[in-house]
Amino acid sequence: MRITISKENYLKAIAEAQAEDQPVIAATLARWLEVSPPAVTMAIRRLRRDSCITVDKKGHIHLTAEGRKIADRILRRHHLIERMLVEIFGMEWFKVHDEAERLEHAVSADFEQLLERKLGADLPCPHGNEVEVVPLAHRRKLGWLPLDEAAESSRVTVVSVYERDRKLLEYLDGLSVQPGATLRVVRRNYDETLTFQIDGNSVQLANTVAHKVWVKEQLGVGAVETRA
Repeated sequence: MRITISKENYLKAIAEAQAEDQPVIAATLARWLEVSPPAVTMAIRRLRRDSCITVDKKGHIHLTAEGRKIADRILRRHHLIERMLVEIFGMEWFKVHDEAERLEHAVSADFEQLLERKLGADLPCPHGNEVEVVPLAHRRKLGWLPLDEAAESSRVTVVSVYERDRKLLEYLDGLSVQPGATLRVVRRNYDETLTFQIDGNSVQLANTVAHKVWVKEQLGVGAVETRA
């Protein structure tokens, strides 16, 4: 089987969409990859022919063992390239996803091994995401929750940010909302926004934006903030 850049992109998108609990159908891939429905139809046909995916009666797409192997490989390379760009070259964290999308297909197995030896294999990327995509249910088992679900008066640490939206990342960077940042949730507002404090500043985020920021509550801190 010949592995093309297009196949790698489709398989990676399927794995990422599954981790976000999205129903992976042809329309999902058209939206994620910004391609036409006919192009998706042709790609699905090729991936089924190569035993990389299966499609059930409802049109839901699933990775086979072979498809998962290819997706995991390209996801790992993407992850390492993002870390390389930040940790070695000092590129801004909100730029590296797009750059890694371009570079991930050109990385050889030898260079991948060099990156692993240089950077270590298991640390999160600049967006706080793990080497392997982590399903939503597992994130919650780790004690993570979307920022829009954090309790009022609680203090939280940002652990992960949705990385496929460059404008979102730039916006969050302007607010200093990135992995490792500490926020204090002030209140949920009637207009479906969230008010929080960061670095002494009061900031508002739409709930739709806050939902793409995963945080972990700092236990025992919220009660102190409430009494203050």
